[in-house]
Amino acid sequence: MIMKYVKSWSIFVFIFCLCFPFRVNAQTIPEEKLIALTPHWEGERFDDGRPRVPDHILERMEHVTIEEAWGIIRGEGYHNQFEGGQWRILHPEEPIVGRALTATYMPARPGVQEYIDGEGKKADRSGPPNTWPIDMLEQGDVYVADGYGKVKDGTLIGDRLGNTIYANSGNGVVFNGSSRDREGLAEIEGFNAFVRDWHPSFIQEMMLAAINGPTRIGSVTVLPGDVVLAKPEGVIFIPPHLAEQVVTRSEVIRARDAFAHERVRSGTYTAGQMDTEWTDAIEEDFRAWLQANSERLQSELGVSSRTIDNLLND
Repeated sequence: MIMKYVKSWSIFVFIFCLCFPFRVNAQTIPEEKLIALTPHWEGERFDDGRPRVPDHILERMEHVTIEEAWGIIRGEGYHNQFEGGQWRILHPEEPIVGRALTATYMPARPGVQEYIDGEGKKADRSGPPNTWPIDMLEQGDVYVADGYGKVKDGTLIGDRLGNTIYANSGNGVVFNGSSRDREGLAEIEGFNAFVRDWHPSFIQEMMLAAINGPTRIGSVTVLPGDVVLAKPEGVIFIPPHLAEQVVTRSEVIRARDAFAHERVRSGTYTAGQMDTEWTDAIEEDFRAWLQANSERLQSELGVSSRTIDNLLND
């Protein structure tokens, strides 16, 4: 009976440390825990331990389709990384790509809220708690927040905070929650938002339970540093160590598809020939076509010169 109690208490303590990490600078789980939660990432990290996927990977990610990313990471065992359903998108024609900086909100509870406010004062935090994650944003970040789907009185930002978010990150937001000031946010050039809904109310009866820890967006567990790819179909969160694989394989698919479509339209090959394993002669034709069309592939389809070189030398 005692051992059962100890195990239950240990699980509670672990969850509490993940959800209420304010002992560490009133902001995040300890760096070593974040590193332990992202063990497959071998590249550069931010000072807080977040994986720092390089900018050139993020730039290439914009051309990746949701289906390509989903198929690739699912093949690596990540089955719960896509959240579709109802999203209200500020600019549906503009994708969001960046590194996740996470926040988790919960319904307010006075005793806990007092503790959070007190820890914020100790860490010299300025402003109300919903501004703390925004102050931490760096260029290329996407502010990802779980507002537990609250709409009325759950508006995590308005246009003032939206301007600050864009100034700090050059990017947008993904909220399992709501936002206000849609018209004002739409005027921020380059800013985009995926939210559950829009509402004119102010945030009330919510508390910031965690910054830069694991959080949940619908059916997805999101970790700080995940690469966010948000398009009209929904949002996919790509584990950092798979980001380069995703963009590279997507570019290979794009190049081969462009060749196949062009050759079928010209009557050179049949659709059946393109949908089965290519012969050596077709592969040779593809390499010749690739060399002749490399500049167009880079400018129009976003296929990197590195991928083209690898295909030519394969």
